[in-house]
Amino acid sequence: MISVGIDIGSTATKAIVYDGWIIGKAMEPTGWDPKEAGLRAFREALDMAGIKEERVGPIVGTGYGRISLPIFTDRVTEITCHARGAHHLNPATRTVVDIGGQDCKVISLNEDGSVADFIMNDKCAAGTGRTLELLARTLGLPLEELGPRALRSRQALPVSNKCSIFMELDVMQWMHQGRRVEDIARGITASGARRFSAAAARLDAAAKAKPAREVPSLVPGDRVQHDSFWLGTVVVVEGAADKAVASIDFGSQGVKRLLLRYAPVEKL
Repeated sequence: MISVGIDIGSTATKAIVYDGWIIGKAMEPTGWDPKEAGLRAFREALDMAGIKEERVGPIVGTGYGRISLPIFTDRVTEITCHARGAHHLNPATRTVVDIGGQDCKVISLNEDGSVADFIMNDKCAAGTGRTLELLARTLGLPLEELGPRALRSRQALPVSNKCSIFMELDVMQWMHQGRRVEDIARGITASGARRFSAAAARLDAAAKAKPAREVPSLVPGDRVQHDSFWLGTVVVVEGAADKAVASIDFGSQGVKRLLLRYAPVEKL
């Protein structure tokens, strides 16, 4: 079945056409009209794939603008999408770092790919994609050159990681002193790395402080609620105790196999 995923983010909108592998993709600036950006990306990805719209099955929306398009058959938070995508690509993944346009997230995954916990900075732009873009422009660089130039650095010049305004002031100070662009670029990237490392450490500490989660006792026919999939009905349960795996029918979202030790499932 051909499916489409559209991520309408705060700064960029992405779309892919999937038929066992990616056969079409597109990226557009979101701008002031997320609905129009989503439609443009959708049509461009279909054109690349050579697919007519009537051949498409599920169309899933995510990102800040996921409520913008009426064509979506399902809407999923970007946090859940990150977790599922990372687990699909590498089931051993336990942490995902997302540097978005307006916020950053560090996401902790369970063994089954569900979200264990996450932390985000949605009140400060330091370290976000928009800030990195601004600082790269201050250095006279396109964003894609910031990393490669930092790798040619001899030393990382100190740059604040507390506030985007302070970061820009530090960068301008080093520029006025005639310091090498490569060293300033490395300071910018190192600042972001420190911020994400601290966030990951807080997430890890919070996970260790949580009490052990009780595995729900489920039988076929039980009604349950899941943090991401909402309401469902238990179809079958395999294994027991910490190894119990439940197949749960979540209606339009299909049947999901969940390791109950980690899945955020509550019996109703």
